[in-house]
Amino acid sequence: MSVFVFLHLTLSSPALDCTVSSFCFYDTFKIQTQRAFLDVYLADGSNIRLDIQTSDTAEKILEVTSCKMGLSRELIKYFSLFFFQDHDDGVLSVVKKVADFELPYVSLQSMKELHCKLGIRKWYMDPSLDMLLMDCRASLDLLYMQAIQEVERNWVKPTERQMRELKFLQKNANKAKFLELIREMQFYGYVRLDPCICDYPEEGCSADIYVGNNEINCCVKLATNQTEEVSFKINRLRSWQVTFLGATKDGEDDTLELRFEYNDSGTWQWIILYTKQAFLLSSCLKKMISEQMMKAAKEGQETEIKMPESTKSSKKSSIQQKQVVHSGFISRKRFLVRPNEDNCVFEKIREEDL
Repeated sequence: MSVFVFLHLTLSSPALDCTVSSFCFYDTFKIQTQRAFLDVYLADGSNIRLDIQTSDTAEKILEVTSCKMGLSRELIKYFSLFFFQDHDDGVLSVVKKVADFELPYVSLQSMKELHCKLGIRKWYMDPSLDMLLMDCRASLDLLYMQAIQEVERNWVKPTERQMRELKFLQKNANKAKFLELIREMQFYGYVRLDPCICDYPEEGCSADIYVGNNEINCCVKLATNQTEEVSFKINRLRSWQVTFLGATKDGEDDTLELRFEYNDSGTWQWIILYTKQAFLLSSCLKKMISEQMMKAAKEGQETEIKMPESTKSSKKSSIQQKQVVHSGFISRKRFLVRPNEDNCVFEKIREEDL
């Protein structure tokens, strides 16, 4: 049996005066569907071994894993599968989020040289959403294990006093208090990317990137060996695109860049990050925007209950004038696409598709 994946992308732009539809259809290695074992890793290093079909999608594997852990069905949406690398030097690299339609078993076979593992991690960028998961033992365990991992891998930046308190709470297995305390700490709930190169504030700067809580935080090393911390707020970002630049000069790695259009003191400019985790970063940006929109919609519904009928029409008008954000993927050749409220680029694409 051949296994196929079908992906429909819609491109549109005011500059093109038309809609371009691209159908990406590929045959995933023409693998034969058969039974196999698949390990799904937790943040504490343990794993759940699943008896699967090689054609099982990530969506199905996530459901089976959640069921084995006792995670309630309504909470599955707060978690996802990721490919990651656990390096010997203690560095944790999250390679990418696994798309719902993706076949994890097949993907792992194609990435053998990268020594990737499949893991389950929380999938939201707003740390306050932890509160929705505290009453379920399985989700509490997942959050607790990931929080400990992020402390051990230096993703989170506690003070010395906070670190002592965390160790005390961990020693006493007080998971709820541990999570309550760690939410106060810098970069908790963020996704940390591998060190990469950026062109801000000057070209060729190395940068440590943290993404979460409605920002891209960059700790940039300048040519003078000084470091500068820069925060790019998501509500000042207008668009972004991922570009495949081809192989590096030594031919070892493919090069990706993510560039985003950012309003800096009233002026729009493109900021470029050269990173192999460009698709992961794109997924994080889309997730943050999605969470912002859901939060705004919820607040709008609560306000509408109290709002006089005469003011509803003016509110609707102001909402329609809000900024539209879009993303795109461009292979090798780059072109500029700007947002349009009536014809939004990639309106039908979810972050899972990237």
